[in-house]
Amino acid sequence: MENKAASSNFIRNIVIEDLETGKHKEIITRFPPEPNGYLHIGHAKSIILNFELADQFNGKTNLRFDDTNPVKEDTEYVNSIEEDVKWLGFEWDNLFFASNYFDEMYDRAVLLIKKGKAYVCDLTAEEMREYRGTLREPGKQSPHKHRTVEENLDLFDRMRKGEFKDGEKVLRASIDMSSPNVNMRDPIIYRISHAVHHNTGDKWCIYPMYDYAHPIEDAIEGITHSICTLEFEDHRPLYDWVINECEMENKPRQIEFARLNITNTVMSKRNLKQLVDEKIVDGWDDPRMPTVAGLRRRGYTPEAIRNFCREIGVSKANSIVDGQMLEYFIREDLNTKAPRTMGVIRPLKVVITNYPENQVEMLEIENNQDDPSMGTRSVPFSREIYIEQEDFMENPPKKYFRLFPGNEVRLKGAYFIKCNDVIKDSEGNVCEIHCTYDHETKSGSGFTGRKVKGTIHWVDAINAMPAEFRLYDSLILDEAQEEGKTFLDQINPNSMEVLQGFVEPNIKGSKPQDKFQLFRHGFFNVDSKYTTEDKIVFNRIVSLKSSFKIEK
Repeated sequence: MENKAASSNFIRNIVIEDLETGKHKEIITRFPPEPNGYLHIGHAKSIILNFELADQFNGKTNLRFDDTNPVKEDTEYVNSIEEDVKWLGFEWDNLFFASNYFDEMYDRAVLLIKKGKAYVCDLTAEEMREYRGTLREPGKQSPHKHRTVEENLDLFDRMRKGEFKDGEKVLRASIDMSSPNVNMRDPIIYRISHAVHHNTGDKWCIYPMYDYAHPIEDAIEGITHSICTLEFEDHRPLYDWVINECEMENKPRQIEFARLNITNTVMSKRNLKQLVDEKIVDGWDDPRMPTVAGLRRRGYTPEAIRNFCREIGVSKANSIVDGQMLEYFIREDLNTKAPRTMGVIRPLKVVITNYPENQVEMLEIENNQDDPSMGTRSVPFSREIYIEQEDFMENPPKKYFRLFPGNEVRLKGAYFIKCNDVIKDSEGNVCEIHCTYDHETKSGSGFTGRKVKGTIHWVDAINAMPAEFRLYDSLILDEAQEEGKTFLDQINPNSMEVLQGFVEPNIKGSKPQDKFQLFRHGFFNVDSKYTTEDKIVFNRIVSLKSSFKIEK
């Protein structure tokens, strides 16, 4: 894959310096997700950063599953993560699981105990919080901190053998309960969990904590630059402590950058899982979800996501990105790729009374008026067509140039038609309009007799293909969470509108993930979950226009 991300940032500058000074001969990065959910757009930024950084310097990138918590992890998530990384356009050099290192992690913990740097503690979780202290007050030592090395080795061995219940004992690092950094106040490095692990089965009933496991994993793999988000900045002293006290040969460098935050977007895996579990969405790949799977099903392309992440760049300062920026990049990408077609999402039937009955005419309509190289397509035209309901008004306001009684418009790629009669149902709603056409006004004929101000799209009623259109809005309302309200109170009840309409018959045979630009409506993607042989379902990726601009 072509790498276009050579712009400078503080992480890249660090790497350049490390190579120039000879600190490293080869750059090795890693993307280390926990397989406890599907990846979202924030993870995509980290994937792109790690893989492209290594690519720029002919280095390597590992995909590693940080699977140290068997209660929340599942093979389904492992498979989805692998699929997402590949779809985004990247291939890892090595595939690892943290759980493959459990034996070495255990041995390193034994080493810490022998050095007097770790001890088994019996305090409950509540007692441990009390002992920990506050940001202003130091913590106090556990009454179990001064157990002998022999006693700690025996207890840790018995923890491994399953003699104790969950939460009954933990292994803690022995550092400094008065440290101003609360992460250094004797953090837990092993806990008991009698749970079956997706990779190691029931071999273990004790599992390492993330802050202990992660630096060891990095060191084992020879990672040179361990890139993570800013919330881990205060954990860096513990990261370095583990590397040094566990006597790891390799010494990775942890570097923090600002995580991705987007307006009206959930970026918490826990909240995303809640949306799935409570069936507020129809799965992790719901097109309203900011997951990579959801963006893919909606119709976003990996190119658009990569370009978006490159544009927002890498910084040390947290900020919120306008969601319209992501939309900008998908428009830019699809504008040159997506075939054009016409679709009517709120149909109103039009009968052209002076057009010959039982006649079907094939019109040649250009696929992209801005790019003649995209050619033309044949579109059927007959006596009955569908137009958009919004393209007709019985009593229009001033400067309304579409159809109304007595007015004339052009049908795109076809003829002028003039509205003569309005047919209503028993409740007084317009259900059909009757028009006449002028056969001399055919598009491309060179007709110059008169002009009309309105051009509307249409589909042939006889040959049109029925279609369902799903139009999306933000899943989350952009409102501050009020006191006493939960995350679910911010859900937008109007985040999806489902409409039944029609598209040109040339759409027949389209496959899931095929993308089209529907005249005036936007870019649409054929849905991969609900489309069948008899019914096509479209997800609107994005509307056609926006005032949002990227400053050059």
